[in-house]
Amino acid sequence: MEPDIINAAAQVAETDFSLFSLFLRADIVVKAVMVGLFAASIWSWAIIFEKWGRLRSVNKKAEKFEQVFWSGQSLEDIYQNMGHRPDHPMSTLFVAAMREWRRSAEIGTKAIHGLQERIDRVMTVSIARETARLERGLLFLATVGATAPFIGLFGTVWGIMNSFQAIAVSRDTNLAVVAPGIAEALFATGLGLLAAIPAVIAYNAFSTGLNRYATRLDGFADEFSAILSRQIDETREGH
Repeated sequence: MEPDIINAAAQVAETDFSLFSLFLRADIVVKAVMVGLFAASIWSWAIIFEKWGRLRSVNKKAEKFEQVFWSGQSLEDIYQNMGHRPDHPMSTLFVAAMREWRRSAEIGTKAIHGLQERIDRVMTVSIARETARLERGLLFLATVGATAPFIGLFGTVWGIMNSFQAIAVSRDTNLAVVAPGIAEALFATGLGLLAAIPAVIAYNAFSTGLNRYATRLDGFADEFSAILSRQIDETREGH
């Protein structure tokens, strides 16, 4: 018995357990699982870096815009200085409301009626559109975080089944027969976790950040709506 154990240990020691070797020796189904999980992990990281940069950018631009907005400049001056090409959600919200305001002003006093409702509707639609754009990619992160461990587990189960089949064919239960197949199977689980953990963490972090930014947009819309409401009232009194 002892010589068999020594021989098995020697065979295991000679087996290459590097990640690339585990991939090459894996069954075609396990390989497909590994490739899919690796691709999902790469794409998740691409989304993570893109979302991180995008959120950081829109928050910085929102701070600069709010400083200009509350600096005492007239709304018309701010609108003209922006060049009608907003480059972040808060400025897009502002431009959409100002365009509706200017259209009504060009038509005349008859367009004043219902202007407040139209401006509020325009800003609501703008907020929904810009928020939807910022949320692109989050569904993929949520999907990877929820499914990757189970996909990896499927690869593990499939690999272990192949190991048992190898035992049945060789009628040999020593470690040299079982170890490579189990290692390949567990590698699939590891890839599943490698894809899922960053995706879940990033999804939670970005969801919180986007909710805060959406609240910030809502707050700005309410304040801007109040300013325009006062101007509308002044216009009505003037006529």
